[in-house]
Amino acid sequence: MNIPVSVIDDIAAGPLLNCLLREFGEPIGEPGAGRRIHRLRGGGLLRVREGRRPAQPERRVGRAWQRLSHGGLVALVGEVLRENTGRANAGLLAEMVDSRDVLASILAARVRAEPPADRYLRSEQALLVGHPYHPAPKARGGARSGTWLRYAPEAHARFPLTLLGVREDVLVGEGDTRRLDTLGVAPAGYRLLPAHPWQLELAARRPEVLRAFTDGRLVALGHTAVAARPTASVRTVHLPAGAGVDDVFLKFSLDVRITNDVRRLWRHDLVKVCRTNTAVAAAFDALPGPAAWLRESGYRTVGGLFETFAVLVREGLGRRVLPGAAALLAAALTEDFDGNPLDRVTDPCRWWAAYLRHVVPPVLEVFARHGLVLECHLQNTLIAVDGEGLPVQAIFRDAEGVKVLRDVGRAVGWERLVYCLVVNHLTEIASTLAERFPHTADALWPAVRAEFERAADEYELPEAADLLTTPTLPAKANLSLRWGDADGAHSHFIPMPNPLRGQTAAHLPQRTPAPVGPLTDGDPTVLCEGAPAPTR
Repeated sequence: MNIPVSVIDDIAAGPLLNCLLREFGEPIGEPGAGRRIHRLRGGGLLRVREGRRPAQPERRVGRAWQRLSHGGLVALVGEVLRENTGRANAGLLAEMVDSRDVLASILAARVRAEPPADRYLRSEQALLVGHPYHPAPKARGGARSGTWLRYAPEAHARFPLTLLGVREDVLVGEGDTRRLDTLGVAPAGYRLLPAHPWQLELAARRPEVLRAFTDGRLVALGHTAVAARPTASVRTVHLPAGAGVDDVFLKFSLDVRITNDVRRLWRHDLVKVCRTNTAVAAAFDALPGPAAWLRESGYRTVGGLFETFAVLVREGLGRRVLPGAAALLAAALTEDFDGNPLDRVTDPCRWWAAYLRHVVPPVLEVFARHGLVLECHLQNTLIAVDGEGLPVQAIFRDAEGVKVLRDVGRAVGWERLVYCLVVNHLTEIASTLAERFPHTADALWPAVRAEFERAADEYELPEAADLLTTPTLPAKANLSLRWGDADGAHSHFIPMPNPLRGQTAAHLPQRTPAPVGPLTDGDPTVLCEGAPAPTR
């Protein structure tokens, strides 16, 4: 089945338009017929189909509107950025085109691919759009699809891992990595080291890698008996439980730029992981509710090729998800997949109240009482739901992205938390709910405000109270960052209007875990019953 070009262009245009309009646009006038006009910084008008995924861009030429293809949109972005920055970046423009071409390959492959039977894995492999505010969210380094498609989560890939033997005298690692030794059998004097086959293909011709195989530091040992499933991050895979061992996630280096960074396991990050993971795990053990942290027990690699073949061991879901609940990737809730609990929601306000109750308090308590900033964006958060699809637990992951307040400072840490939790995470879920259930749109942010009001009191967190009155929130300027070739770890924030400001929560009912009645149909101003109210 051929996917229409217009469908591919619309999907690919959404994130790029979001970036362009957030960073270099200003809406003018009122929307008409679902479309809105934006004035671009430096001149020019752009009209788009409104929504959380804007599409169908039209540029004003004289007195007429000219429809832009995806290529035309990329050219326009280049013009606007050159006008505003005084520099060009042909490499990023090529990434934008690559992102669209990757999407086309993925869509074609999904027609023939069999989705995983496991609902959780379907959610991990559901991200066709990807990061909704990145100029090239699906770029894969410009390589031909034949080199990466068989490893793409969005194409429902599954593949065995390559097994290497590392001579014990050059084995490097920290923490508990014994789970790796269950993947096969190493010869005497060697230890097992799984490798991502794509990374091995990328590195195989490097002289230092060839020497390691020639001098016997590394030996090839075949492949794992079970197939790995790539998760949303592409370089992290899931291996199922079996033969008396738990399920496990393995995170690899991948010398490919995906969104803002080349996805290597950098040495300076790895040496901090065990310390950070220990601190976060202790913080979660002290929490009163069901929130969970996926522990990263250690890493293993080979001396002289530290970053190239590093693998990080992360515990699986088996020991962390509540009995009877199903864990799902939070980012997948904003896209389509078989098993999305939003497809079954009959009371969106009750669902949203439960979601906030499980996601927001753990993040704020870990910050306030333990000095840790979780990178709780949509791809690092899992939400466990019961048989009705109602959220019952939040599960967080990725020690590599955690910030420690004593290292970064409280103000920087809070800014990062607000971006990850409110701008990246809650804004996207709220927008998805508002799109699916328009009659609840005015009720969503008062419920969020109530959670922050409660946290300000319970955790003595003045930043949470200040957040409710500040006029703007920090939004990451990914287009500007990439245009300026910023380091992947660098952040640059621009202000966006604060949806929490001026929202009234005092009239919401007291927070309670008890089920509530159905939402009143047809009332555009109805409030979320059961939404948490502040504790005074």
